[in-house]
Amino acid sequence: MPVQIITFGCRLNAYESAAIQEMSGLPDNIVIVNTCAVTGEAERQCRQMIRKLRREHPDAYLVVTGCAAQVHPELYAQMPEVDRVLGNREKLNADNFTPEKPAVLAAGLDTPVDFKAPEPVFFDGRCRAFIQIQQGCNNHCTFCIVPQARGKSVYLPAQKILNHARKLVDRGYAEINLTGVEITDYPDFAKLVEALTKINGLKRLRLGSLDPACIRDDLISLFGRSDILQPHVHLSAQSGDNMILKRMARRHTREDILTLCQKLRAARPDIVFGADFITGFPTETDEMFRNTIDLTETAGLTHLHVFPYSVRPGTPAAKMPQIPVPVRKERAKILRDAGERLLFEYMRGRIGQTAVVLYETDQKGLCEHYLNVHVAGRFKAGEFIPVRLTGIKQTGIFEGSVL
Repeated sequence: MPVQIITFGCRLNAYESAAIQEMSGLPDNIVIVNTCAVTGEAERQCRQMIRKLRREHPDAYLVVTGCAAQVHPELYAQMPEVDRVLGNREKLNADNFTPEKPAVLAAGLDTPVDFKAPEPVFFDGRCRAFIQIQQGCNNHCTFCIVPQARGKSVYLPAQKILNHARKLVDRGYAEINLTGVEITDYPDFAKLVEALTKINGLKRLRLGSLDPACIRDDLISLFGRSDILQPHVHLSAQSGDNMILKRMARRHTREDILTLCQKLRAARPDIVFGADFITGFPTETDEMFRNTIDLTETAGLTHLHVFPYSVRPGTPAAKMPQIPVPVRKERAKILRDAGERLLFEYMRGRIGQTAVVLYETDQKGLCEHYLNVHVAGRFKAGEFIPVRLTGIKQTGIFEGSVL
């Protein structure tokens, strides 16, 4: 059986799974679960998958790694289905997957190390590639366990990032996405982004989730000057209420988000915004939640990722007065519904306009504004197709007519 990797969580995990997939010397008959620890629900799904995989592959060598394995190695080591547990640093070394090693390899992350990010060049048949530029986080949001799972922020040298990008372009990738835990923490981030936009053959550059407190005027200006940098920004907003943001230990206010969106629209009038939100954070009242709804509407946020608050033991928020779980989930549904309405209204306003689709598979691909477009016809994966947006197939997917 070839190497089988099941990935949970963020793009960074997906990137690291791609790197593991390209490792040589992995044991035969191996199954790897690359876990996520961002919420309790994410961990529950990881454990459920581990049990399912063991039933399906009773003789496989089953390795659990990723953030959940880093934070709770003993929990996964005690599962009878698991043969090996590897931490986030250990999973990037092929030697650590061999059965002769100890059953648990998950060292602490307090000791600084030289950051040697892997450089995968194959992304499971995707037409879009990723580059990890940074690892870890120096912030201490009260709800977040990521610093315990990823350690302090470290950075890949700019020249290595540029060299990796050129290698990916040479392999045929015309779109690259930057990923990491906190990519706006990268020193001279706008300078790096601008250097990437000048790589010959690169058609599109996208940025991962951005901290609103760290987006400077030099990056805003670059959005107005470069067609390579795509007109879609995803913000780590988390709430639209200033008191909740303060209790989350976020570094921005709702006014900062509104000002940022205004500045970016002034530089790039067609830009669209996505945002992450947590509903039902401890102490959140109905009025505080309405402030979040109001922010999405006032700022025109159309691509929402919404999560009901999940208690993470060991974080300050876990000790705060909790909101009942049904209330958290109901608020998440209300916010998702509001996001779908805003997205539909945006899409309806785009009908009749043109777009360029990076064709992927199954008669669809991604346009500049990070929305899928259904395109009838036979095209090659990786081909750019100019279309007119003729309708809405479903929320989040346009119908496109080839020009």
